[in-house]
Amino acid sequence: MNEARQFKTVIAGKEITIETGKLAMQAGGAVTVRWGDTMLLATATMSKAPREGIDFFPLSVDYEERLYAVGRIPGSFFRREGRPAEAAILICRLTDRPIRPLFPKDLRNDVQVILTALSHDQVNDIDILGIIGASAALTISDIPWDGPVGAVRIGLIDDELVVNPTIPEMVNSRLDLRVAGTREAILMVEAGANEVPEEIVVEALKLAHEAIQPLIDLQEEMREAVGKPKREYTSFAVPKDLSERIADEIGDRLEQVMPELESRDKAERAAILDAIENEVMAAFDEDEIAPRDVSQVFTEVLKREVRERILNEGIRPDGRGLRDIRPISVEVGIAPRAHGSGLFTRGETQVLSIVTLGTPRDEQPLDGLYPVESKRYIHHYNFPPYSTGETRFLTGPKRREIGHGALAETALRPMIPPEDEFPYTIRVVSEVLSSNGSTSMASVCGSTLALMDAGVPIKRPVAGIAMGLIKEGDRYAILTDIQGMEDHLGDMDFKVAGTTEGITALQMDIKIKGISYQIMAEALEQAREARLFILDKMLEVIPEPRPDLSPYAPRMTILHVDPDKIGAIIGPGGKMVRHIQEETGVRIEIEDDGTVYIAATNGDSARRAQEMIEALTEEPEIGKVYVGKVVRTTDFGAFVEFLPGQDGMVHISQLADFRASRVEDVVQVGDEIMVMVTDIDADGKVRLSRQAVLEGWTPEEARARDRKPSRGGGSRGKRGPRRR
Repeated sequence: MNEARQFKTVIAGKEITIETGKLAMQAGGAVTVRWGDTMLLATATMSKAPREGIDFFPLSVDYEERLYAVGRIPGSFFRREGRPAEAAILICRLTDRPIRPLFPKDLRNDVQVILTALSHDQVNDIDILGIIGASAALTISDIPWDGPVGAVRIGLIDDELVVNPTIPEMVNSRLDLRVAGTREAILMVEAGANEVPEEIVVEALKLAHEAIQPLIDLQEEMREAVGKPKREYTSFAVPKDLSERIADEIGDRLEQVMPELESRDKAERAAILDAIENEVMAAFDEDEIAPRDVSQVFTEVLKREVRERILNEGIRPDGRGLRDIRPISVEVGIAPRAHGSGLFTRGETQVLSIVTLGTPRDEQPLDGLYPVESKRYIHHYNFPPYSTGETRFLTGPKRREIGHGALAETALRPMIPPEDEFPYTIRVVSEVLSSNGSTSMASVCGSTLALMDAGVPIKRPVAGIAMGLIKEGDRYAILTDIQGMEDHLGDMDFKVAGTTEGITALQMDIKIKGISYQIMAEALEQAREARLFILDKMLEVIPEPRPDLSPYAPRMTILHVDPDKIGAIIGPGGKMVRHIQEETGVRIEIEDDGTVYIAATNGDSARRAQEMIEALTEEPEIGKVYVGKVVRTTDFGAFVEFLPGQDGMVHISQLADFRASRVEDVVQVGDEIMVMVTDIDADGKVRLSRQAVLEGWTPEEARARDRKPSRGGGSRGKRGPRRR
């Protein structure tokens, strides 16, 4: 049995421990990573043989979120974890992105990385540990991989950049920046921010890259101490001599066709390139050369031609210059019955975003390890096959769709008004109708339009843009508003969203090593210019949120009542609150702190429901006149319910403006009469007077003429408290 080994380092004054040799001994590589009492198991395993018939590297990263890590039992019927939650899928994507570029491009063996949460202390987050754990497991495994990588989180708290802040500290942070990279360069950036300036983001990136160096040192130490020899694998690269033959057959065909592609759309460009590729394949029909080899070399030659043209001439495949943005079209109010809608089109990329406003009850509950129980702003992103002119079976949102929706949600979240100002649950759905580059950033723009169309008082409008990079040696070109071909053939995908005041979301994936901070700073500034241009186009159509909500959206009224009165509103078995909802057509939600939400589609219904609730919770006021119902009579007077659930006693001497010998000569049970509250004693018992109303007396005059009951009298006052 192997001996367990621990390796430790300190990041920003906090110890991180990586242990191996104790758990999961049959995996290719296995480690546990611990920070405080948050601990994660990471394993990496490669299949013994390559997968046949594929032209891509089959890597899968899975994060297994176990609720035992926080001492909870799942709330599902089967009491076990089901499909991964959104937060778990985002951790999978966050881990996948920095490790994927470091595998050999010609590897076709399945590689699986599995992360399992073992413990979560609700103080130290687990997502960064996932990247560190995956890297450490791969580093000591027998899997060919050009790591290691390190990862940290950077916060901006009280205008100071902080390395690896805790979950409680992040509550007050304007920046949530997660960075992963090798010793030489940054590979991946994911950030949410509250209008943070570009120069601070660049400073944070530098700090992050410095902070990951001890993690690189630690993993290299592990590799020397316990690392396995890297396994030989079957290469699926095209042999050099064959690659040269295919390239010679292609010749200058691609170079000659490049000017023609500038005036064509995506489908036409693809058709022209497919025709050339088919001609090249036909030339090798008798040589039994695999079509995938021809396609691979064809893509390499195309990549070289496109990149050289951009670097040498500054001309992109569609004829644009480096900073040019494709034509933009903006519309709002597309869906007439929706609460708000916005259509954003940029070139051949088109996204329709639709807003639905709901009540607090519509908040999404979160059943995960992170100590947040629900969220009231929800953003979903759908990418149907017709958006790229394809067909496929619809199976629900994939990881990419969940990730893009989360990125748009992050970009807009800081601009959503707080609940005490706008007490609605907000759901935005972005439908990608056409795709040719950066649909996630188009969904940010479309969703801003939809929110403004819905009358949501967002702090400021948000726009997004995707940047690209072509770099060969010291030569480089930063591309604004990249399309699909440039994303596929380029060296960087850099998505930036924000307002006129700063960045709200950032996502960067770098495919090469050696991008300087100068290039990053230039890309951020170029993105800022593009963002402001797009915002101007959007504001030409809808300069500010609409002053009124859609007539089909619920109107929300908020009341604050004494928590002791909640029972009176709900009534026995919920009878009272159901009665109010059925009579007025509203929807009522009651919080434990006494906050009452009334959702209605018209003002009259909301006002009526509010009056009924206020009547249930109103305190009697001396001198105020009420219309009440006689609920019981005695020899000495009548008991009148003047507020829901609350009655008082009218003495026989105060029932009429004449001397009555019997109560029944004046009123009967069930009669409605007007009464004045004349007194409330220390026990809460209420004295009423009908005569005071008839004679126009003051409460003092009524009390002076009131005679106390001679036997068994007094008001029952408040009826016993009603509970939920």
